[in-house]
Amino acid sequence: MPPANAHSPHDPRRRRRTTRLLAVAVGALTVGSLTAAALPAGAGEKGGHGHQRSRYQDVQLLSFNDLHGNLEPPAGSSGRVTETREDGSTETIDAGGVEYLATHLRQARKGNAYSITAAGGDMVGASPLISGLFHDEPTIEALNKLDLDVTSVGNHEFDEGATELARLQNGGCHPTDGCYTDKEFKGADFPYLAANVLDEKTGKPVLAPYWVWKKNGVKVGFIGVTLEGTPGIVSAEGVKGLAFKDEVETINKYAKVLQRQGVKSIVALVHEGGYPASSSYNYDCDSPGAGDGISGPIVDIAKNVTPQVDALVTGHTHNAYVCTIDDPAGNPRMVTSASSFGRLYTDTTLTYDRRTGDIARTAVESANHVVTRDVAKAPDMTALIGKWNALAAPIGNRAVGWISGDIGNTGTESPLGDLIADAQLAHGRELDPETDLALMNPGGIRAPLTYAASGSEGDGVVTYAEGFTVQPFANTVNLQDLTGAQLVQVLKEQVSGTNEAAPKILQVSDGLTYTLDLTKTGADRVVTDSIRLNGAAIDPAATYRVASNSFLAGGGDGFTTLGQGTNDVVGADDLTALEQYLTAGSSASAPLAPPAADRITIVR
Repeated sequence: MPPANAHSPHDPRRRRRTTRLLAVAVGALTVGSLTAAALPAGAGEKGGHGHQRSRYQDVQLLSFNDLHGNLEPPAGSSGRVTETREDGSTETIDAGGVEYLATHLRQARKGNAYSITAAGGDMVGASPLISGLFHDEPTIEALNKLDLDVTSVGNHEFDEGATELARLQNGGCHPTDGCYTDKEFKGADFPYLAANVLDEKTGKPVLAPYWVWKKNGVKVGFIGVTLEGTPGIVSAEGVKGLAFKDEVETINKYAKVLQRQGVKSIVALVHEGGYPASSSYNYDCDSPGAGDGISGPIVDIAKNVTPQVDALVTGHTHNAYVCTIDDPAGNPRMVTSASSFGRLYTDTTLTYDRRTGDIARTAVESANHVVTRDVAKAPDMTALIGKWNALAAPIGNRAVGWISGDIGNTGTESPLGDLIADAQLAHGRELDPETDLALMNPGGIRAPLTYAASGSEGDGVVTYAEGFTVQPFANTVNLQDLTGAQLVQVLKEQVSGTNEAAPKILQVSDGLTYTLDLTKTGADRVVTDSIRLNGAAIDPAATYRVASNSFLAGGGDGFTTLGQGTNDVVGADDLTALEQYLTAGSSASAPLAPPAADRITIVR
């Protein structure tokens, strides 16, 4: 693993863009009390190659987050972004795919002598087959080719545990599956930062906590953290032996460390995010005032991170925003997120003051840009995708089912959520005919099933690769007994406790119905008297046999009551359950229709 503060950029690839497509000015004051009026003409030089240098040097920061191994263009809604036009109308744009992301980033760097590329975590994990089948080695190779400089870890970097994450960083063949090609996997060219993820035995970060980019006297420090709540959304095995510390306390700690090393310009890479009031990628979340259009955990984090940090690159919520949120000193500070799956990238200009070594915050500009598919594909990425697809094809191209239309994964209750719950109920009844119902967490559904062919298989055909993209976690389908009272409590935990601010609505199998009243608050949003199983009210004292994936059965996503189930039985993995359900329930002549998604009655 490279030293935390000893990496220099690879100079040949550092270039600066000559035009800015869209900018959002930050505000009136800076940490060093430099005002916009104090910036002299010519401030923010782009090149800095002469014998005389401007006091102010523009540094380009390109960033993205939550790639999740999406090397190929994501399908369906996962591969689109919404833009709001000046007249208020909206347009949906196809976006994403590393062949296009590489081209956009390389074009953005042109003319920019000082350019850094950073990411906000979840580069891997929950990945499509082309990456997930090979333990995400293809994605690390792609990120190396993208000239990524640094990233924070995200919660999904721990899906396979800290040892596997260390292998992705340092290289080496997989301990079980071995080498996939005739060359040993070399690992990431960039440092993963994990400042708030500690080894419980040593008390030290499992990877480097920070990293410093340096060029011609310009120094920018990066601190990387993931959300403190990672253990609640990752399997217990994945975070075994690890402690996840408070994001703000950790960032503030290492900001002091960097300051003592003479690094005054600092960016925090935070795998935690917010919820803008609009889903449009170009929504102005500073309307009517700074940060007024965004909510969620990142707001409190941004308000409490030390003013020594000049900008926050965030992620996790898969949303797009470029906001200014006041720091503890009351000064505006840029907070950005570039959606997910490589559909957007953020271009931020940090104006570096060579005299103070700090960022002139009033000169900070930032905007999100769409990774459109109307540019030339990067040939090196096309070759990389072709190489790994050839290895995956014998497994991925196999047909497992047929559908008559798109089966989406969006909405409070989604058609695909119903389908997966039904598949797990069917598998549960193979294990135990007395199984009553199944519950599925929405975060475990990673993509829609689309009717249009993704390759040569033909429209309506569901391939194993497409199923893998929907459910890539290899969770098992588990059975457990819950009392009726516990089942009601599980449903109420969707909208209370740790899920109250951002509800996680479980997808339910056929026969389970209830009303979700969003005009109420907390647990009361689940109307107890409305809960029915096959038309009958839930008996608090009765025992119900419940199927769910192993993540939920262990109490994940804040469903602690599920972790209290008894009489456990472990079945096959969830992808096998889905495959078996599709194969048994559909054919080319009788494809499966999208479920109606009418099991939860929603009152707004």
